Amino acid sequence: MSRTALKMIDVRRKPGHRSRGQLIAGQMVLHCALGKGGITAFKREGDGGTPLARMRLLYGFKRPDKRVIAPTGLNLRALRRADGWCEVGNDRNYNRMVRIPYGASHETMWRKDDLYDICIVMDWNIKPRRRSGGSAIFFHLARPGYTHTEGCIALNRRDMDRLLPFLSPETVIRVLR
Repeated sequence: MSRTALKMIDVRRKPGHRSRGQLIAGQMVLHCALGKGGITAFKREGDGGTPLARMRLLYGFKRPDKRVIAPTGLNLRALRRADGWCEVGNDRNYNRMVRIPYGASHETMWRKDDLYDICIVMDWNIKPRRRSGGSAIFFHLARPGYTHTEGCIALNRRDMDRLLPFLSPETVIRVLR
């Protein structure tokens, strides 16, 4: 596979597994974790579903104290301990980065479990934002055993490192049934 940026990545549910999938990127076929609610065409805040959608990769974060060596065409900025992501549908910062402590419920981006050591924001419910239409839909690192996410798509660290050089802001992840 050349170092040309991928235009399209397909994600499908793995047969017999609601929250596990296959990510097809060029010639690579990789295991991935999906939301505990499986793939849904009607994404709502808190349903645990991975949206049935086409989502561009916008930008991302990396933990500065963790080794991220793979170059990428995406803008990956250093994650800070005070970074959070608002998940309250009627908050003015819903589905946006916030500085913590923050008054409304939020996701803490600096995690102990390494899931967001590499975390890419996908364009789900970003512009326009629909109240309670789902927030924090990221492409990030998977837990051991590919246990479910809250709606995100997750790869193991080795596979994410292999894939990063082929990602750019033109890359679209297409979640299919």
